[in-house]
Amino acid sequence: MSKPIYLFSISTHPRAISINSLDIQFLKPNIDFSQYDYFIITSKQSSEALKQYESTKYLNKPALCVSLQSALSYEKIGGKILEIGSGYGDNLITKINNYPKTTKWLYLRAEVVASDFVKICKEEGYNIDEVVMYKSECSQDIWHVEVEEEAVLIFTSPSSVECFLKNHSISPRAKIIVIGKTTAAALPKGVEYYISEKTTIDSCMEIGLSL
Repeated sequence: MSKPIYLFSISTHPRAISINSLDIQFLKPNIDFSQYDYFIITSKQSSEALKQYESTKYLNKPALCVSLQSALSYEKIGGKILEIGSGYGDNLITKINNYPKTTKWLYLRAEVVASDFVKICKEEGYNIDEVVMYKSECSQDIWHVEVEEEAVLIFTSPSSVECFLKNHSISPRAKIIVIGKTTAAALPKGVEYYISEKTTIDSCMEIGLSL
């Protein structure tokens, strides 16, 4: 008999028990989009937040996106893609380094971010402004979920791990799958895990369904 698969994410999957990990609050800071050449987008929530603004003011700005999923979210609202990274914020440094330092970037970010790639780029002289588009907090769903000990647990962000661990511990009989290296780093020391080949939920599910 296959193990139950719990997906801790703000997204869902039809073959998993989907547990919302975060409650999102969108913000609407005052932004003069005309100042910038390109956006940096590392989450689909940033694209959702952009929908609060008049589209003609920002859709002419191509976006450097951290992953295929974040790129699809920007394309979905009509945006154009500059480049797509490999799924990790740190890897965007190489992409940004290919552009002149006179390029003006706007990083549409969460209140709390896991990577310091923007700080590193700024120290190297790149022109990047940051604006907080949304903030999040642990959902009641993840705090109160009851998880079977011999289950498959899929974590899709460092915050999903941190929120789960506020009220739970990870059973040694559970199988753990993480969507990437940054999420893996949020796990307690000694916890064994599988890491998805691609930074997508589908890639995580492929592993989960095979266990």
